[in-house]
Amino acid sequence: MTIAVGETIPFAHFFIKAGGNIERLSTDDIFANRKVVLFALPGAFTPTCHADHLPGYLDHLETIKAKGVDEVAVVSVNDPHVMEAWANSTGGKGKILFLSDGNADFTRAVGMDTDSSIVGMGVRSKRYSMIVENGVVTSFNLEEMRGQAIISGAAAIMEQL
Repeated sequence: MTIAVGETIPFAHFFIKAGGNIERLSTDDIFANRKVVLFALPGAFTPTCHADHLPGYLDHLETIKAKGVDEVAVVSVNDPHVMEAWANSTGGKGKILFLSDGNADFTRAVGMDTDSSIVGMGVRSKRYSMIVENGVVTSFNLEEMRGQAIISGAAAIMEQL
């Protein structure tokens, strides 16, 4: 079942690289008592994700945060090493929180998993964005068209804040 506006984020763990070590963060660590913009995508370094989706959030980060957002985070079904490499290569490290959901635990829990085996990618996340306030989804945007980041992009989120 797909998560919806008004629902609480399910408990799950993410992984990040910090100081050369892999650390585990829970959904409580990220969302409790905070306003967070979370966007998800099929994979780091994939064409739309790398050239369009992430850059939009980096370009508009200050405007988003000025609207009362405590954190902007991106999640993908990639391992923490890949997410760190992506953060470094895009200039996003230290600006956006790059969350690894390598086992797709969170992705499955919010009902956003998709089988991309036909193109050699296995289980991945659908492209979406959401605003979460104190663990509750207040806005949810599922991208319907492959290869686009419009509905789930930074411009759409800024209109909802």
